Amino acid sequence: MPSIEQLIKQSTFRDEKHKAIISTLYTANLLNGFHENYLTQFNLTPQQYNALRILRGQYPKPATISLVRERMMDKMSDASRIVERLRKAGFVERVANKTDRRSVDVLITKKGLDVLAEIDAQSLIIDSPTKNLTQEEAKELSRLLGKMIDALVE
Repeated sequence: MPSIEQLIKQSTFRDEKHKAIISTLYTANLLNGFHENYLTQFNLTPQQYNALRILRGQYPKPATISLVRERMMDKMSDASRIVERLRKAGFVERVANKTDRRSVDVLITKKGLDVLAEIDAQSLIIDSPTKNLTQEEAKELSRLLGKMIDALVE
């Protein structure tokens, strides 16, 4: 298996922390590409998939666009546009907000739940980037990434 040095054709780094950042960015780009390619068969983008999962978590209650935006992994996503595309595809529907008539909520449809169930049924594929990790290694990786996240959100 090639090293990060071989993959990006760079032989030296400032230090191990710099190398860790470059490795993390490289891995994140690979993961994003993997998920984009995988989700195209379901006519979804990773951001749309993320929004659908958020809405499934709220189901059977509807969610506001701001709740979806707040929980999205990609904070640069336009949640309103993503939800509108999901609505046009039949994965979500707009419902009247019971407490604020000016506000519109979003509810995942049966079609949206079905596509998520289909994706979930293929979890071995979507989880395949972690196939070389043990459960303990995956836990340690999550812990270490959590430390990086903490440094970025302080």
